[in-house]
Amino acid sequence: MTKLNATRRQFLRTASVVSGSVGAAAAPFALNMATLGAAVGQTAPDYKAIICMFFYGGNDSSNMVLRTDTASFAEYTRVRTQAPDSIALLAPGTVPNGGATRASPARLGGVLPLAPKFTASPENNAFTYAVHPVMTEVQNLFGAGRLAILANAGPLVVPLTRTEFTSNSKPRPQALGSHNDQQSTWQALGPEGVKIGWGGHIGDMIASQNTNQTFTSISVSGNAVFSAGQTTFQYQVGGAGATQISGLTGTLFNSTTAATTLKSIVTADNSHLFAKEYSSIINRSISAQATFQAAFNASTVVAPTQYNVPSTGNNAANGLAQQIQTVARVIGARNAIGAKRQIFFVSMGGFDTHDNQNMNQADLVARISHAIGYFDTVMSNIGGVDMRNNVTLFTASDFGRTMTSNGDGTDHGWGSHHFVVGGAVNGGEIYGRFPQFQLNTGQDAGNNAYLPVTSVDTIGATIGKWFGVSDTNLGTIFPNLSNFPRDLGFLKAG
Repeated sequence: MTKLNATRRQFLRTASVVSGSVGAAAAPFALNMATLGAAVGQTAPDYKAIICMFFYGGNDSSNMVLRTDTASFAEYTRVRTQAPDSIALLAPGTVPNGGATRASPARLGGVLPLAPKFTASPENNAFTYAVHPVMTEVQNLFGAGRLAILANAGPLVVPLTRTEFTSNSKPRPQALGSHNDQQSTWQALGPEGVKIGWGGHIGDMIASQNTNQTFTSISVSGNAVFSAGQTTFQYQVGGAGATQISGLTGTLFNSTTAATTLKSIVTADNSHLFAKEYSSIINRSISAQATFQAAFNASTVVAPTQYNVPSTGNNAANGLAQQIQTVARVIGARNAIGAKRQIFFVSMGGFDTHDNQNMNQADLVARISHAIGYFDTVMSNIGGVDMRNNVTLFTASDFGRTMTSNGDGTDHGWGSHHFVVGGAVNGGEIYGRFPQFQLNTGQDAGNNAYLPVTSVDTIGATIGKWFGVSDTNLGTIFPNLSNFPRDLGFLKAG
């Protein structure tokens, strides 16, 4: 009986959060469409948003950002040139061979050079750098100072040297190399089964700044542990807007009467405690959906262009950019839905490139670059307001991949490089020591993979500080933060 009572209390506590977050506060948002249109165009000096762009499968970042000085590039080429299909990209300035196989290194031409400022991590300044040949938008934004590179990042418990790794003398994250566990560890700082993500936990800390707390954490890519907090629940949306409770409108079993009857049953008041709270939650959800949908419908932004698909040469719609479009429309509706601080989640799969990597990854990183370029474009004008200083996007993935090729792909690794993008970014920089591409001989390699030097805790804390989370609360959200730098410096103050 004691266990049952504890579960009951937890249910009521959680339910009351959902119910209360869209209760009386929803009334002021019953605006007509003309009012919503006016709200979209207002300025928002006190608005901030974080976007996590997740790459499911483990992105091979060694072919996304790489060293190009003579010694580094020679070692990279040697290690990645394996029969039957080399995955080594070609040096900067190499002219594309239009007669080569589509998406092959020869067809793509040389990697695109970068010119870092080298003030953030001076240890990187002895080398030169580039990005994948199809990432022109990333190259341009890096040069414009609105994109930075986070070098060799990954989940860590404590800093780990090669000697400590090989001797197994210090703790490391659980289940390295497991997709599900490392996706969870990036998003929630623990293996599969952890229920609260660090994005949702940040939402817990700042939700009180929103008039309507229901719209604090929003996923545009289904259920994601990153977006789930203890009291902040992820609100799931799609390209058409809010996800509705099915069966309550239109027809059910080919009957409008059935839909009406079901709605009356699940929304009716009830003397039973659980049933009463359930109907309250349903009613609040219906009200929240109506509020959100009206504001979302009134918010319009420029649509993304198509991207060029390296493996075919044709243009196609980019689903990742379309998710960013949805985020932008929600941001455009910020005043109407009572939001000043929001956390978003978007994602794309397909990065488990064990085979056929040249073709597959070229298409994937082309979509990444195109989506990031669109992000910068659309944020520059949302309802007539430049929101680039207010919104920061960062990338994440299960893990990096092995240094060596398996013949036409790569296998599961650990550390990897990532991007952070936005007007608040101290861009044109590489943060963290960029690893040496030396197979199991340099300080940065172990078991054919990079050993991370930049921890997820540090990345999250730097973003959280910019977002307004107190230093004390950052230590609560990121349990290993005391072992690492608290601020990597890639975001401007304020």
